[in-house]
Parts: sequence; C-alpha cells; structure tokens
Amino acid sequence: MSKPLTGDRIDGLVEQAVFGADEPVREKSRRQIRELAASQGIYPASIQGLYEAAGRGAYHNKTVPAINIRGMTYQVARAVFRAALKHEVGAFIFEIARSEMGYTKQKPAEYVTCVLAAAIKEGFQGPVFIQGDHFQMNQKRYRAEPRQEIEGMKALIQEAVSAGFYNIDIDASTLVDIDRESLEQQQEENCRVTAEMTRFIRSIEPAGVTISVGGEIGEVGKQNSTVEDLRAFMSGYRAHTGPGIKGISKISVQTGTTHGGVVLPDGAIASVELDFDTLKALSKIAREEYGMGGAVQHGASTLPDEAFHLFPEVGTAEVHLATGFQNIIYDSPHFPPELMQTINRHLLQQYSDERKSGDTEEQFLYKT
Repeated sequence: MSKPLTGDRIDGLVEQAVFGADEPVREKSRRQIRELAASQGIYPASIQGLYEAAGRGAYHNKTVPAINIRGMTYQVARAVFRAALKHEVGAFIFEIARSEMGYTKQKPAEYVTCVLAAAIKEGFQGPVFIQGDHFQMNQKRYRAEPRQEIEGMKALIQEAVSAGFYNIDIDASTLVDIDRESLEQQQEENCRVTAEMTRFIRSIEPAGVTISVGGEIGEVGKQNSTVEDLRAFMSGYRAHTGPGIKGISKISVQTGTTHGGVVLPDGAIASVELDFDTLKALSKIAREEYGMGGAVQHGASTLPDEAFHLFPEVGTAEVHLATGFQNIIYDSPHFPPELMQTINRHLLQQYSDERKSGDTEEQFLYKT
C-alpha cells in the first residue's frame, strides 16, 4: 500500500498517470491512485442493484445523470464531486463512449484513474459508477467482417472491465434493418449481438460484481422508438441470451434528440420537441414487463433547463449528458482565445473534408 497522499501530491500523481514519460511511469501512478482510493473507501461499482430496485417498483421519480467527460477529465470530475457533495446528490455516473475514447485519446485505465483521483481530492467516499457509453458496433465494418468487429468489441469490453468500468452500454442499434418486413426481423442482428456481448460480459465480470449492461433499440438521431420496437427487441434478445444469464438493466431509446443537438447556421442550438409520452410508455413497459430500471435518454445536455424535471416525472432511468459539459469549457471566459483560434484553424485545415454541403463555418466548427 502506498503512503498517504493528499493535496498537491494527488495533482502530481494524476499528471504522471496521464502525461508520464512512458507506460511504466504512467502505470505506477495509476496503481498508486487506485490503492489510495481503495484505502479511503472509494471504489468502482455497478449500478445494477439500483436499477433492479426500480424494476421492482421500490422507487420512483428519480433519474440518474450520466456525464461524458471528453477533456480535462480530472478537473471536470472534481467539479462533479464537489457539486454532488454540496447538494447531497444520490447516484450519478461518469461515462465515456467508444468513439470518445478514440478522438480524445483516453483509454479506460486513464479515465478511471482521473475519476478516482478526483474523488480523493474532493473528499468523496463510496461507490463510483463508471460506464462505457455507446460501445457501438460499426455498421460498415460489421457488414464487411462481422466476427472481426465483434472480437474488437470484446477486446474493448475486456480492457474497460479490467480498468473498473462496471457499467457497459452495448449499442448494436446500428445493425437494425428497417427495410426488413417485421419488427422482429428488423431487430434480429441487434438482439443477437447484444445477447452475445451480454454473455461475454457475464463471463468476465469480477467475483461479487454484476455488471450493469444496457441495450439500445433506437439509434440517436433516427426515427423515434415505439413500444412495439421494445417488445420485439426483448423477445429476440431473451431468446438469444438463453436461460441462466442475467440480462440488461435498462434500454436506450430514441425520442427526438440528436447527439450534440441540431446546430443552426449561426452556431446556436435549435429547440427540440422531445416525445416525453413515448419515453414514459417505454420506461413503464421496461420496468413492469421486463424488470429493468427503465428507458435511457441520450443526447439531452443541450435541452433547455426547464425540460429536465420531466425526466424523473416520466420514469426515465438514466439521462446522458455530454456536449453541454463540453460547451461549458469552450464557452468559458477563462478559455484562452488564442487556443480557441488554434483549434479552429486546425479543424479548418485538417478536417475540411468532413464539412457538409451547406454548413456554415460556425456549424462545421461546432460539430467537428
């Protein structure tokens, strides 16, 4: 066990864990932080029990926020813990998507380390829920080499679980084929792949831990999900999962949002008509028919503040918040303007091929 470390020494350990000269240096610092966290009663945990309680009707009118931290992870996580302690908040989740791990260059071990270090720094104690968000199947790669894409996902899950991600959201909604005749046929690949990933997760989860696994029936930004979609998915998913395997604890749905919001020509975010009636119906079915915590809402951080009280009112299990927190950083008066200009120049020079026809410069920069 490492000797007690506090204050500035935690900051130094985090810096070495992220920016250390080589992997042995980084791993040594990560190990010290994990040991210190454990000694102070701070530990990665699964939210499975809470969602099972919701499925039994043990609580109502509560929604768990899941926050994607794309940059300045240690500092942002510290702010989250400070706010949680100040307001005596219950459960909350730190998460990062498969795609975000790539373009922010945050591997699972680094992400977990930064979050645990933030808990130490702010004096938090207890379970810390860390989640793999949108562990998403790439449709193009899957169509070309399905087994290779599946094995790649399993490798990512193994890495994440080993690091302390005890909550994993599988997103095979990209494989839904709406051109097929029946809803069951449309959801078939989604059911099969989600079931295979669930079985794999159960085979590697640590002793004494039941990892919370999420599924998804509607890709964010596409057509809205229906109760019939949910039932078709669950029927196929259960058949493919087989007996004796604990299934998903929640289901992500589409009700009208888009990741990052819809960007107007001037760079502002358009208002969104979210279908709360659909969200309520899907959460009710998820809890009452399948014992899940409820439905999960993605792409919500750019919604107006006055909409958020509706999520617990309609029984939403979890709401995902990413871009809004990223915007807090970029829109801060403390963000160096010369750094912002450097970022914008880099995007315009290196990623102009991603600019869609008709996009203004403000739209392109915001989305890229």
